[in-house]
Amino acid sequence: MASTSLAALPSQLASPGRLRRGRAGLPSTARPRPLLHRAPKGGSRCRLAVTCNAQAVAPTSIAQGTPVRPTSILVVGATGTLGRQVVRRALDEGYDVRCLVRPRPAPADFLRDWGATVVNADLSKPETIPATLVGIHTVIDCATGRPEEPIRTVDWEGKVALIQCAKAMGIQKYVFYSIHNCDKHPEVPLMEIKHCTEKFIQDSGLDYIIIRLCGFMQGLIGQYAVPILEEKSVWGTDAPTRIAYMDTQDVARLTFIAMRNEKAAKKLLTFAGPRAWTTQEVITLCERLAGQDANVTTVPVAVLRFTRQLTRFFQWTNDVADRLAFSEVLSSDTVFSAPMNETYQLLGVDANDILSLEKYLQDYFTNILKKLKDIKAQSKQTDIFF
Repeated sequence: MASTSLAALPSQLASPGRLRRGRAGLPSTARPRPLLHRAPKGGSRCRLAVTCNAQAVAPTSIAQGTPVRPTSILVVGATGTLGRQVVRRALDEGYDVRCLVRPRPAPADFLRDWGATVVNADLSKPETIPATLVGIHTVIDCATGRPEEPIRTVDWEGKVALIQCAKAMGIQKYVFYSIHNCDKHPEVPLMEIKHCTEKFIQDSGLDYIIIRLCGFMQGLIGQYAVPILEEKSVWGTDAPTRIAYMDTQDVARLTFIAMRNEKAAKKLLTFAGPRAWTTQEVITLCERLAGQDANVTTVPVAVLRFTRQLTRFFQWTNDVADRLAFSEVLSSDTVFSAPMNETYQLLGVDANDILSLEKYLQDYFTNILKKLKDIKAQSKQTDIFF
């Protein structure tokens, strides 16, 4: 398959919008208009508007360029918890990895040290996207917005621009990470955005794999393991939510197995860990492995609901309210898990090769406690007595 060159693209990439053609098959300038992206019959409706307000890119009007290697991939969101594991796995498997990273004061030198190429771009600035896609076969989208910025900016508007550009430039495969059960919670902005992005990809004409995730084991280290070791407060709720956490290294490994499997093309897969855990079960496990009790501060779900409603009264707290809405779902009587037997069978994966949370945390505490013991021993050896 051939890739396009930048010369074949219009000077200004379209912002999120419906692609439209003018006379003689050339791109035309569309008048700004909202478009409600709807799910197919029987599915929930996406309420997010897609607006076309710049020169549109017509995919079929782009000239063919030089062929691209199937091993050339672009990882978007490469510095994140999942993104960096995707990069490492790709490099280990012999892929040519390019990482899209936003310009930042502290450069992502560790990605270059691993052997990846780093390019600067920003999904909130669509004109920076095309150059990152030249010579790319597959896009792996791990990106999400920063906590301090509006959810829509990157997770909706930026993703729509990226997907449109990927289609226009002849990208062969698009891998998108979503959230399990996102279609069941339209009241939560982030989950609604994820669901609408899924539908946008499915309607784009791209070859895709959508992977819904339940939770990362890595997130539990900062949330529970470290505070317990440092004898600080651990925050939890009184809800029986259960989450099937998965190691991000397993997520990355299964992703590349799926990418090489033709049967996984245009599939929506869910990756879940071997077992679903409540917050209290995770805390109890950490206490046992750390050999000390946790100082648990429980936040009732009713308080989260009240705080969310209160923040809605003030425009400057809307983003806080959006994130509290997500916290409320995570703190409700919900199970974030899914049967994995069919997925393992499809991908040819042995369930016993998936790391359990017990083993993950056991390895962490064993290593960290050994290091603490070594540091303590060294400090005793350097003590000077008069």
